[in-house]
Amino acid sequence: MTHERMQQLLEAANLLLNARRSHTPIADLPLELQPQSLEEAAVVHGIMAAAFGPIGGWKIGAGSPDATPFFAPMPLAWMARSGTLLAGPRFRYRVLEAEIAFLLGHDLPARAKPYSRDEVVAAIASCHPIIEELESGLIDPKAAAHFSSLADLQMHGGFIHGPASRDWKKIDFKKETVTLAIDGKVQVERTGSNTSGDLMRLLPYLANEGATRTGGLKAGQWITTGSWTGNTPARPGSLVEVAFTHAGPVSLRFA
Repeated sequence: MTHERMQQLLEAANLLLNARRSHTPIADLPLELQPQSLEEAAVVHGIMAAAFGPIGGWKIGAGSPDATPFFAPMPLAWMARSGTLLAGPRFRYRVLEAEIAFLLGHDLPARAKPYSRDEVVAAIASCHPIIEELESGLIDPKAAAHFSSLADLQMHGGFIHGPASRDWKKIDFKKETVTLAIDGKVQVERTGSNTSGDLMRLLPYLANEGATRTGGLKAGQWITTGSWTGNTPARPGSLVEVAFTHAGPVSLRFA
């Protein structure tokens, strides 16, 4: 990548950062600054994540069972326990996804020999239901260029985790059912609806192919594995409750 192109991606990251920090979203990045590939979007991720402090983990997903996964860093400062109140101008977009996340108990440092699925599973300390709260520096991310919204930390805004689920290795995620309710009314109910087909394939990908960007995965980091419920908007003041049949419940409230 040329020095000139790196400067353009730095400018793109700064525009998105300023939009988020000033709570003044923009329609889109200028055409010449828009990332043109997943690799360029990842460069913007790195710049933005560094500005928000330590990384608490990674969000990874795939749009279909055959799709190559794509991932983004999640700032540690945006992570909270179930029941938290999300308050302040940062929470403008208020779009929600129900997901399954894993907390690492052991490091998976970058290495030449790929990690097996069993090795990655052995490094997991616990499995949790989570709500990912989506935010953006873009007024309407769906109306902006695809790579602009991807570059904006994949629209990550918050990570709310429920308690660890018991015997999670016995859960058949292809048969697991989830509901997402707002103020007591179920908005979405789906079964086996993670778009990656097999969400466990995402973790070895992150540990292996992702290592050049992550620098290796570390104990205490979270990995969340994509939406089961699509994107569900919420109003100010609303209570959001997610319940997986076996993986358990998680909730949040907007001020």
